[in-house]
Amino acid sequence: MKKYKRQMSDRALFKRLWHYLAPYKFKFIFAIFLTILTVLIQLIPALLQGQIIGLLDADLASKANEPAVRLAQNLMEKYNYTAPDAKLFASIIIVIAFVIILVISSVIMYVTRMMLNKASQKIIVNIRMDAFTHIENLSIAQINKTPIGKLVTRVTSDVAAIYDLFTNVLVNLFSHVLKIIFVYVMMLVISPKLTLYLSIVIPVLILVSIVFNKVSRRQHSKVRDSISSINAYLSENLSGMKITQIFNQENKKYNEFNDRNTSLKKNSLKEILIFGVFRPFIYVLYVVCQIIVLGLGFIEIKNGYLSVANYVSFYEYIREFFDPIQQLADQFEAMQSALASAEKVFSVLDTPIEILDSEDAIEIEEFKGKIEFDHVWFYYNENNWILKDVSFTINPKDTVAFVGATGAGKTTILALIVRNYDIQKGEIRIDDIPIKKIKIESLRKHIGQMLQDVFLFSGSIKNNITLRDDRFTNEEIDEAIKYVNADRFINKLHDGLEYQVYERGANFSAGERQLISFARTIVHKPNIMILDEATANIDTETEVLIQNSLEKMMNVGTMLIVAHRLSTVQHADKIIVLNKGEIIESGTHQELLKKHGHYYNLYELQYKHMEK
Repeated sequence: MKKYKRQMSDRALFKRLWHYLAPYKFKFIFAIFLTILTVLIQLIPALLQGQIIGLLDADLASKANEPAVRLAQNLMEKYNYTAPDAKLFASIIIVIAFVIILVISSVIMYVTRMMLNKASQKIIVNIRMDAFTHIENLSIAQINKTPIGKLVTRVTSDVAAIYDLFTNVLVNLFSHVLKIIFVYVMMLVISPKLTLYLSIVIPVLILVSIVFNKVSRRQHSKVRDSISSINAYLSENLSGMKITQIFNQENKKYNEFNDRNTSLKKNSLKEILIFGVFRPFIYVLYVVCQIIVLGLGFIEIKNGYLSVANYVSFYEYIREFFDPIQQLADQFEAMQSALASAEKVFSVLDTPIEILDSEDAIEIEEFKGKIEFDHVWFYYNENNWILKDVSFTINPKDTVAFVGATGAGKTTILALIVRNYDIQKGEIRIDDIPIKKIKIESLRKHIGQMLQDVFLFSGSIKNNITLRDDRFTNEEIDEAIKYVNADRFINKLHDGLEYQVYERGANFSAGERQLISFARTIVHKPNIMILDEATANIDTETEVLIQNSLEKMMNVGTMLIVAHRLSTVQHADKIIVLNKGEIIESGTHQELLKKHGHYYNLYELQYKHMEK
């Protein structure tokens, strides 16, 4: 595990978070006001406890119980009530006050909690949507460089940790700090001398808290990194479980997962150790303060400087003083979790989007289908050119095929047309308009893609064809599936178009998935169609259906085909032969065979293979 290095300060993170909190700031301000009110109310029970204990001291009743007894006597005189014992009546009043305080405090806490949760839910929805939208706009290259499991972690568990920051941590931190201050003031009022003795522990508390905050933040970030690593590993290996089982790699994958799991355990144990040291240390300081109060407080009472009631209240305030300090440890832990998660979420949001619309980009209502590559150069990795000075022109409604060895650049050409990547040199034009001057959404809207690796979503066949777009009618969908011959197997299913698709279409054959993707393309009515190895690894019977579908689809608009099976491209208007990123031949099937060049050799190899 590489050493974690923070990229953002707490101040910078809170500034970023304020951007999301600002629309709801008045709710948070009101919640802070209610929190202050709650803390003030919570100071009263300790005073009341002192009064009750003081009532038991008959000898000191005239001094220690003066406020409570005087209140009881005033009430009895006002309402002409005669009680056998003023102290008993005073204790009843104190108990009633306790109940009233409890009810008021509970109501305020409920209102505060509901207000914060509602506002925080809206904030988190906005953060999660921003993160998801940003990920959607990243280029394919950027998505491929980032493990999917990490992105899932950012949008789910990391955002959930931020939610806890708004609902609990910030208000609780404010509440605990405020309570520490108010309690300290109350202790000063009751006994300045005892309070000054106890103040010697405050610098120690501050120093320990600063060190704890710094160390726990760093360690918690390591824990989050370990969790992200496990999520990314699980996402990848669960998707590739079939390969793992085919090649009997279960033990190896077990060991790899065990390494990541062990790393998470070690980092979690270190985090537990940090908190395990902090809490007992605070408790030791608490016990030390109790001992000081027990000893010095007794002397103060004996000398007449402190009443029994005030002594009891002061002793209770010690607990009230240290309890929020111990609670701060949990809040610090939650805050470190939230800030570490916020940093990771913002790192995703700060990832610059590589493929963007230019300022003068335009909307296109429809493509005629003319495509031009003008001296195009492109690489994925610098100085390793995939395409070298590629130029060609495709006329509207033409069907053009790209053939060549693996790595020749065929699929790259198709990816560049829809701007999955941007070229380094040259220009690509559609209908004489540079594609960088066409809005990406408009560009891709009119280009249909049918790839070798068909991706089907969980849901019905209908939803996979329409991509949950309600503007398509059932008649349009039926027409599309018939057009591509997908109706032959869909109609045999007991639910027809409502038949449920497993994740990634696992309950369909490769050919059936491909036909569904054809229907998906046709129903969206593209002007340009891209077919990338769509007939690879398909049985002969299904290939006949697909070939028949392709012949129909060639009449829809301009079609670009990449295929290793030359039988798929023989009827193309033009075949472009690529080798190591360069165009070496182009022409019709018959023209290329007559040249006895590279295409002829490829055809001969496949023909002989088919004969065998």
